[in-house]
Amino acid sequence: MTDAEWVAVRLLLPTPSWLEGRGGQPEGYCHRQMLDAIRYLVAGGISWRAMPAGFPDWARGDAFFRRWCENGPVAEFHDRLRGRVWEREGGRRSRRRGSSTRSR
Repeated sequence: MTDAEWVAVRLLLPTPSWLEGRGGQPEGYCHRQMLDAIRYLVAGGISWRAMPAGFPDWARGDAFFRRWCENGPVAEFHDRLRGRVWEREGGRRSRRRGSSTRSR
């Protein structure tokens, strides 16, 4: 992930509870590392266990992603990014689909 991409998505991610004084301990990997791992996994169509050594441990990555999916941040993250694209496009209708780029 480039620095510019990270700046665009960093504030869309949930703040770890320990940073908000709600207890817990710092996670072993930062959100940027986890997003890099998720992007690599999706782009390559591989399983968590097939992740190269430079990425977080497969079990941590899988648990992190599952927690985000179950607790809503993945859907919220997607909705916010879709909203930003919609705003950047001026709320115009998609020519390919004939409908708004913003769903529901």
